[in-house]
Amino acid sequence: MFRKFNVSFVLALVTVAELISYPTFAQTPAEALAAIQSDAAKTAEGFKGFSAARGESFFKAKHGNEWSCASCHTENPATPGKHAKTGKVIQPFAPAANADRFTDPRKVAKWFKRNCNDVLDRICSPQEKGDVLTYLLTVKK
Repeated sequence: MFRKFNVSFVLALVTVAELISYPTFAQTPAEALAAIQSDAAKTAEGFKGFSAARGESFFKAKHGNEWSCASCHTENPATPGKHAKTGKVIQPFAPAANADRFTDPRKVAKWFKRNCNDVLDRICSPQEKGDVLTYLLTVKK
């Protein structure tokens, strides 16, 4: 009986430890934008804010490579896209059409890093990220 208790107790501790070691922090797209704005204010001298018009232009333009953001996410980011190379379906990019977009800080960082490298061959600046997210927040279903 004592041994059974110990095993259960140990399993419970392991479960709690796993939950604590992987904290989840849900954010809103507006909070993601605020975090990017904080980065931009710290790193960009003379930062004056984000622009939806600049973000839309950036999203749709090719930047020296064969791809733009719209190559995979479509000209209308409220609709599903498809990866230009793999053909994998991509859920809508605009938060109004996909409530999960920009709600996990780790995923936001991961996908901006990956997608910016695909489109620009470099990491996006906070200004570029903020402009694109500001644009995406204006896109309606």
